[in-house]
Amino acid sequence: MPIPVLGYKQETGFEFGLGTLYSIYMDRKDPLNRSSNFSVLGSISTKKQYNISIKSDVYTVKNKYHLMSELKFRRTPFNFYGIGNNTLELNENKVLEDQFKLFLEAEKTLLPFTYTGISLGFEQYKYTDRAPGGLFSSDPNLQGKKGGPVLFVGLSQSYDTRNSNNYPTKGFFGRITYQYAPNLFSQSNYSASQIKVKASNFFPLAKQLVLGLNGIFYSIQSENTPFYLLPQLGNDEMMRGYYRGRFRDENLIAAQTELRYRFSNRFGLVAFAGAGRVFKNGDFAFNALKPNFGGGMRYFYDPEKGLSIRLDYGAGEKAPNEKRQSGFYISLAEAF
Repeated sequence: MPIPVLGYKQETGFEFGLGTLYSIYMDRKDPLNRSSNFSVLGSISTKKQYNISIKSDVYTVKNKYHLMSELKFRRTPFNFYGIGNNTLELNENKVLEDQFKLFLEAEKTLLPFTYTGISLGFEQYKYTDRAPGGLFSSDPNLQGKKGGPVLFVGLSQSYDTRNSNNYPTKGFFGRITYQYAPNLFSQSNYSASQIKVKASNFFPLAKQLVLGLNGIFYSIQSENTPFYLLPQLGNDEMMRGYYRGRFRDENLIAAQTELRYRFSNRFGLVAFAGAGRVFKNGDFAFNALKPNFGGGMRYFYDPEKGLSIRLDYGAGEKAPNEKRQSGFYISLAEAF
């Protein structure tokens, strides 16, 4: 169906555009067949972000194969604050990012509930410093200021017992991904290994009440890692309320819990809380974890498949002499 694109994130402001969403079951006679979703979206935002994306997420008959792809063109102004878990608001530096992304992944179920997969991704970045003389241009240790290309090849292993891939009410999902970026391009002087671990569990507390738990660990290892490949804390899915990229470093760890109350077929409410941080290798400490908390509403535009529009407000820490970290989000689909 054709859909208007309406979203809001503190990084981009209000987002407007047009898109097409197509959702289907590859085997409508199989009640266990997961829905397959396709989308084409084009949008602009009040903070002058331009975005065109084509995505697919396909489960074949009997869920034997899981196929994912994404093609994206995006121009995004953003604020750069430096590297680390304690960056300062006063160092804010406005930068413009141009990104092209192509991602392909195929997984096959070899044992019940398990998927083993391979992936291939190519990304191209270009940066323009909109505040010359600031932290972005003056930091001599910052790698990748001009951007550049990166090619990733990877392997993945997942275990998935959820009763739905859109709005699960019970079951477990865990996924480990390893990606390697070889030094193939003359303008780059690095090769990198990237590890991503995700896990979620869902517990039905009552007919309309679900408790969800979610955790992630991201790590990238390279001697000259470009800043744009470093894991970033904060977005509309994890650590809601934190400006994406305000804190970035070699490693990211975060966890959250969400209480979901779907009081009707079309509407629901949530409350969430979590904690997380970024850190250099060997520099993790629990007392440096940053908190977040908040709540939101859900509107299910396709109740059968559990496809929703999500409105969330999240808040986080209040550093000395700074306003509290907070953000409002309008997005498609659940946070996890």
